[in-house]
Amino acid sequence: MASQVTLIPGDGVGPECVAAARRIIDASGAPIEWDEQEAGETVFRRGIASGVPQETIDSITRTRTVLKGPLGTPVGFGEKSANVTLRKLFETYANIRPVRELPGVTTRYSGSGIDLVVVRENVEDLYAGIEHMQTPGVAQCLKLISRKGSEKIVRTAFEYARSEGRHSVACATKSNIMKLTEGELKRTFERIAPEYPDIEARHIIIDNAAHQLVKRPEQFDVIVTTNMNGDILSDLTSALVGGLGFAPSANLGSGVAIFEAVHGSAPKYAGQNVINPTAVILSSVMMLKHLGHVDEAETIENALFATVGAGTLTGDVVGYDSGVSTTDFASAIIDNFGRSAEGYPVRRGRPLALPSPVENPVTVTPTSRRVVGVDVFIESGMLPHELGPELEAATSDAAVYLKMISNRGTKVYPDGNTNIDMVDHYRCRFMQRGDGDLDRAAIRDLLARVESRVTWMHVELLQEFDGEPSFTKAQGED
Repeated sequence: MASQVTLIPGDGVGPECVAAARRIIDASGAPIEWDEQEAGETVFRRGIASGVPQETIDSITRTRTVLKGPLGTPVGFGEKSANVTLRKLFETYANIRPVRELPGVTTRYSGSGIDLVVVRENVEDLYAGIEHMQTPGVAQCLKLISRKGSEKIVRTAFEYARSEGRHSVACATKSNIMKLTEGELKRTFERIAPEYPDIEARHIIIDNAAHQLVKRPEQFDVIVTTNMNGDILSDLTSALVGGLGFAPSANLGSGVAIFEAVHGSAPKYAGQNVINPTAVILSSVMMLKHLGHVDEAETIENALFATVGAGTLTGDVVGYDSGVSTTDFASAIIDNFGRSAEGYPVRRGRPLALPSPVENPVTVTPTSRRVVGVDVFIESGMLPHELGPELEAATSDAAVYLKMISNRGTKVYPDGNTNIDMVDHYRCRFMQRGDGDLDRAAIRDLLARVESRVTWMHVELLQEFDGEPSFTKAQGED
């Protein structure tokens, strides 16, 4: 049965890469019905701020599968990246980035047997894009990590390992510093791992993961991590096997899958027939496996390995004076159908079981909860020894008392660090006097008192869930 696929050629070198992949897929006999659509720079220039027209959205809604080239994000017009728009619009929460040593592509890691996958959470974290200038000189970006999002990406990582016959999953976080946000992924990973006794599970601090990837990358099989960490690590891992020209990816959601190269649109090489289409070709192999056309996927992957193993390489690998053209590279792969590279077996795998969506937004319900205080963020040019007494005087008979003031995360009042190079952005922590639940009326009263002395711009409740604090302490806070 034929599979419908939305085909987006993309910008810059995208159309050349996509054309090569499409020609190879068609030659393999894979039953694909293509629906070519637009996104990216040409759409931005038509005045569509998202870079994705309704016709493309309608096509993806119908086909549920996309093969796309890189999309450019112009400077000076348009709004969000069209890539991000597509991922957000269709909630493709899992970014899968396999990297593998290729025959004929010589790197300093050749012979080490690199064959790993980075599974990156794709819609949360700092990439939620929620930013504010809280003072004229201090910016804030909200790092959002949810239990629901963490569960989906962790299960996807374990299921992907199973689907490809892999043996280990490493969870890479910065939970030693960001204990609540990055820690959410770590705790979720450790809670779910026992459900997969056939897979070895371990946690690793993200900076050590980067260190170990450079030192001994072959030790890794599957790495699951948060959005920004995954963005950085996956580019690092692609460099281990020859660069972004060999880096495919899949963006998977509960109903839509988008397959694309990781590299950009490289406009300076556009139209020259010199670009390396391997990343898009390998992305198309991932797509065919996803659609169940496994035989055709294996034929293409084996032929690609045979082609590069025989020394047929593009200019990004051997120099543009001696590399083969994009079209000749695609022709060589087609000519090598039925061949393979010795020592480089492909992973046949089995269908990936993605987590089922949970419609209820509430996934965690504590038995008890109470507000025990409030952090009020203040813009002020005063120094801590001036600001602290002002706030203490303002709240001397309030339902809360000033516990401490921090500046960029370090306690500066009372008896705080005096070596801090202050900025005009203070977090002022007020704690409730006595027990019980601090009500909103008391908080409104606090804000009115603060406002009579200084300017506040942001408030965070300090809550306890099931008797456990849901907030962190400042550096130096008791």
